[in-house]
Amino acid sequence: MARSSYFAEAQLPFDEPVAAPATGRQPSYIRDHRKRLRERFLTGGADAMPDYELLELVLFRAIPRQDVKPLARRLLEVFGDFNRVLSAPAARLSDVDGVGEAVITELKIVEAAAHRLSRARVMQRHVLSSWDALVDYCHTTMAHRDTEQFRVLYLDRKNVLIADEAQGQGTVDHVPVYPREVVKRALEVNASALILVHNHPSGDPTPSSDDIAMTSQIVAAAEALRITVHDHLIVGKSRELSFRSEGLL
Repeated sequence: MARSSYFAEAQLPFDEPVAAPATGRQPSYIRDHRKRLRERFLTGGADAMPDYELLELVLFRAIPRQDVKPLARRLLEVFGDFNRVLSAPAARLSDVDGVGEAVITELKIVEAAAHRLSRARVMQRHVLSSWDALVDYCHTTMAHRDTEQFRVLYLDRKNVLIADEAQGQGTVDHVPVYPREVVKRALEVNASALILVHNHPSGDPTPSSDDIAMTSQIVAAAEALRITVHDHLIVGKSRELSFRSEGLL
């Protein structure tokens, strides 16, 4: 393909379908590039690919006949890395030039699949003996959120995870939590123990004075009903903090 023709095509909106050649096939430079990426992924897995190439693989289905590398790089420039692209809210994704409904749908399908896989590794499992998997699950579902979310993991008498529920959604630095509601729900699902989890969109999992006070209130309400609070995890961008490990519980 001539250089001028390539750039003329690249200026089209990324999410708009490009007319197929008369043969009904993709342009050869796109077809060959996609084949090479797929082969490298099948041979070496995700570890063999930088973020922008892995993102290209996801975008192939949404934009079947166009070079998606510019859009992949643009998304990474805006959001930072592959995980943040997947977890970005649909409204923010749509603000990126070239992102339409097809791209958003494909990204959200992959995000949902990742959440379901990580959840399957911890649901109906003995939590205290699979702690690393639990922490990975919390990080996958919460680390890249733009607002605070408070979740409660409910455990039975054998410390098997029986329910995982969001108790509150908040702003970038606050989420309302009601200890009475947390304990009431524990009784409804017949839980004997709890693990509290919330995220800090700032990326720093250091607990605030409000975090510490709220945890103490939930612990007191739970103890009155002989329900154990095993831990409170605060999820940051790259690490998590455990109240129990820090001596705060």
